[in-house]
Amino acid sequence: MTKQETYDYLNAHGISYDVTDHPAVFNMAELAEIELPYPELDAKNLFVRDDKKQNYYLITVKGDKRVDLKQFRRQHGLRNLSFAGAEDLMRLLGLEAGSVTPLGLLNDEDCRVELYLDADFTDIIGVHPNDNTATVWMKAEDLKQLIEEHGNPVHTFCI
Repeated sequence: MTKQETYDYLNAHGISYDVTDHPAVFNMAELAEIELPYPELDAKNLFVRDDKKQNYYLITVKGDKRVDLKQFRRQHGLRNLSFAGAEDLMRLLGLEAGSVTPLGLLNDEDCRVELYLDADFTDIIGVHPNDNTATVWMKAEDLKQLIEEHGNPVHTFCI
């Protein structure tokens, strides 16, 4: 799904959102240089897989948080985790590095990727629209519902 197709999808599903266009960003440090309306609500996304390359997870947390993968694995009863590669990212979510977003799960035709969403997103969340040149601001609950309706499992967790 392109950026415009993502907007069209959100519109078709009656999702209210705002957009902040910006230069391409590839990490949280670059994003910190951009003036955003809700910088504390921007999401950091980690695309990981288990050690057997059987299960894939997207961990979405507030941008200022750190995720200890060993602790996360133990907390959720998962196998050893490591970052998934660019090939897996493109194959499963149709995304390039730097554009990872929960909205990429809408490209996951087989619903193989599980979303773990930080419980601290209680109202608004900022995510890329499948392209790292913009941030979409929407209700976190709308995002969860959209992904669940698509068929991907969504877990809310505390970090």
